[in-house]
Amino acid sequence: MTLVAGVDSSTQSCKVVICDAETGAVVRSAATPHPPGTEVDPDHWWNALQQSISAAGGFDDVAAVSVGGQQHGMVCLDQGGGVVRPALLWNDTRSGAAAAELVAELGAARWAGEIGVVPVAAITVSKLRWLADHEPGNADATAAVCLPHDWLTWRLSGSTDITELCTDRSDASGTGYFSAATNDYRDDVLTAAMRGRRPVLPRVLGPSESAGRTPAGALLGPGAGDNAAAAFGLGAGLGDCVVSLGTSGVVSAVGDAASNDPDGLVAGFADATGRYLPLVCTLNGAPVLAGVAAMLGVDLDEFSRLALAAEAGAGGLVWVPYFDGERSPNLPDAAGALHGVTGRNLSPANVARAAVEGLLASMEFCLDKIAEQGIDASRVVMVGGGVRSQAVCRIAPAVLGRPVLVPEPGEYVALGAARQAAWVLSGADGPPAWSTGHAKTYAAEPTPAVTDRYEEARLRTLGQDT
Repeated sequence: MTLVAGVDSSTQSCKVVICDAETGAVVRSAATPHPPGTEVDPDHWWNALQQSISAAGGFDDVAAVSVGGQQHGMVCLDQGGGVVRPALLWNDTRSGAAAAELVAELGAARWAGEIGVVPVAAITVSKLRWLADHEPGNADATAAVCLPHDWLTWRLSGSTDITELCTDRSDASGTGYFSAATNDYRDDVLTAAMRGRRPVLPRVLGPSESAGRTPAGALLGPGAGDNAAAAFGLGAGLGDCVVSLGTSGVVSAVGDAASNDPDGLVAGFADATGRYLPLVCTLNGAPVLAGVAAMLGVDLDEFSRLALAAEAGAGGLVWVPYFDGERSPNLPDAAGALHGVTGRNLSPANVARAAVEGLLASMEFCLDKIAEQGIDASRVVMVGGGVRSQAVCRIAPAVLGRPVLVPEPGEYVALGAARQAAWVLSGADGPPAWSTGHAKTYAAEPTPAVTDRYEEARLRTLGQDT
């Protein structure tokens, strides 16, 4: 049996899966937590990866490895390959003002049309402008800029030469200085963002192109951003929409054309196969459920039971779940709000139901934005920690207005990376046809009144007329 390995270096942890290269069956796996926070020394990722590799039985018998990783994180390296400062992660919002400044300088329409993304705090280019303005000494010392998955692939290669950094289209397309439509870096944008500085950038590889080998001889795949890797691991094809409820909420869909959203909500990302992956990301995902459960003093199982005990619409209660600011819409300083409270509806069951419906309604908002780019989702696949909740699974088709497929629990980012490794190893024109296992379909009568009330509450939260 030929083995390949996939890595998911996420915000919260490093997961490793080792799979049969032909079938995708998981042979062994392991996970190691990452430290909390929005600013992290990349050495923590490396140490977690080494611990996960060891706990998974090592890579001695692995023929190829690929890394999926959290997107947008700013990793700055000096001339010798040393880390200049802790990486700023996607969920670090200190660069919100820098993003607004960049949008004003180029114009939202040009950002969308020429690059595919309009800067928000999460995007790498915004973090680089923040670095240039707030830490000019560190900006001067930055000889190369890369992303978390780029850095880990480079470390796995054993190289210390910053000119040997590699990336792929999916992760590069989330930086704000790479156009997925033209497959080119925009040096003018990068240099302007960094106030005249131009660090080395990783070479962009094709979806099955090798990034080299580990010192032990295993092939290295190009890797991918976590959302592209998850879509690849799920076998998502044209017209498929993936809703992920993890630390953040993410809605993405596989398409054949680059998106162009001057409002900046739909990011024109690339996928892991050569196509496109227009994507809308929120800052608030499954932690919304955990936060409301903690407020109610119940565990997540009881929280789910409470939510299902309430009627659709939660008696008029509506959560707008902007608990940690928001990215879609771009409101880094926003706060969440509970609307419609009366003496008749303020019960634990209604509060729980409203939290689930509010989170899902924020995903429906994202689905609508994807549809505006010409992709009518023919299939919705829902994954992430949030789907462990029966309340989420059973309420989702009502709020989203369409059936929802929930695959068997799996580490789909790591599996997507492993599938990519198998593709690189095979040298074939297309990826291996791995099975994603059984998926359960949930259906329910749509509840448009819930999303209508959510939209009204969302606009009131923003201080806009309804």
